[in-house]
Amino acid sequence: MSLHIYNTMTREKEEFEPLVPGKVNMYVCGPTVYDYIHIGNARPAIFFDVVRRYLESSGYEVNFLVNFTDVDDKLIRKAEQLGTTVQDVAERFIAAFKENIAGLGVHEASRNPRVTEHIPEILSFIEELERKGYAYENGGDVYFRTNKFADYGKLSHQNIDELQLGIRIEVDERKENGQDFVLWKAAKPGEIAWDSPWGSGRPGWHIECSAMARKYVGDTLDIHGGGQDLQFPHHECEVAQSEALTGQPFARYWMHNGYININNEKMSKSLGNGITVNELLKRVKPAAIRYFMLSSHYRNPLNFNDETIAQAENSVERFANGYGNLKHRLQVAGDVADEDLDAVEERVETIVAQFRAKMDDDFNTPDAITALFELVSEANQYLQRPVVTAQALNIFLAAFEVIDDVLGLLPGETEDGLLDEEIDALIVERTEARKSKNWARADEIRDVLAEQGIVLEDTPQGIRWKRK
Repeated sequence: MSLHIYNTMTREKEEFEPLVPGKVNMYVCGPTVYDYIHIGNARPAIFFDVVRRYLESSGYEVNFLVNFTDVDDKLIRKAEQLGTTVQDVAERFIAAFKENIAGLGVHEASRNPRVTEHIPEILSFIEELERKGYAYENGGDVYFRTNKFADYGKLSHQNIDELQLGIRIEVDERKENGQDFVLWKAAKPGEIAWDSPWGSGRPGWHIECSAMARKYVGDTLDIHGGGQDLQFPHHECEVAQSEALTGQPFARYWMHNGYININNEKMSKSLGNGITVNELLKRVKPAAIRYFMLSSHYRNPLNFNDETIAQAENSVERFANGYGNLKHRLQVAGDVADEDLDAVEERVETIVAQFRAKMDDDFNTPDAITALFELVSEANQYLQRPVVTAQALNIFLAAFEVIDDVLGLLPGETEDGLLDEEIDALIVERTEARKSKNWARADEIRDVLAEQGIVLEDTPQGIRWKRK
């Protein structure tokens, strides 16, 4: 089965075919960097990280772009509150964003373009739209003529005459039409600004992604993604301005993840129920957060509460224990003939094939996780045998790693603290210290491991460890 993706534009699952065989250009809208990101921002960060990982595991070369909006009304207000500059606010929260998503096991993007570093490209883009009659200036602001672009509304499947004005589309008497959106905003006194043919000002929100995507990819992206809330107006406006300029589809596949609710209520500032990733990482293991985000299909809503997080923590602990048991037994397993090796290999290959089939079906991560549960069960059953072989254990371990290279649910990659190799070395040192009756050093090592949440267990095959 080949990969199929649900395309928001067509409202259908379509077979994935990138513009250039073997290469994928993927652009995901990043944060406006005026504060710490919340768990709603974490969902696209984690999900599209999995999409990127799966594409790479399928043999594609992926160019993965995530932008930073580093100039905006919110940044200007934050800078005023803090008595600093917009640039300082942006630098602070870009650093926080990178730290948070790294903590969640999200791989670094190929590039993180920033608005303030692409003003010439944005100005050129707007000037071209103006020459083509799609943009007009009034009072130093420049607007896009939505009624000139016949397909405005095709992404969100709304009729232009029935559209409700969305977030950041401001009602302004200077507009020719209520749905027209701003491309360039005239500067107010004291605001950060750049010179332009229309006077001092700064870019509107929507234009930035179109201009930066065009610079680093060209006229057409393979995949454009983001949260469901961006579908209208942000992505709708991107489609309009980009396709008006180039005459080419802006993206071949549009992907949008669903919302996150908190205790069955919509997360919002007015309710004061937002949770930042910074806060969450202090009390929940990163692997459990990833599991929670992937436990429901990406297009469906998610409900965050203590129960769902507890379930996630239990599940990732089961994965970690299964993987850890295999690695522990491998240390003492014999390299003897195994007459059941072919049967083990066939069953494991079937599970990995099931995993890939579910991922090929529009990145169905809940069912893909089910395959990981099956692998744990098979591995645990195999470990009940009185004699296990290195060959079979390596088959199981390789399958764990194939799946986890995509999902990122095993500890080590996403957890802070000691690396597995460091823990193994400390356990060896502690064993030697006990043999030589160096009880002080043995106790010291035990305390170090305990502080890191490492639990030691005596087994017939020797001491093994696991994370709490």
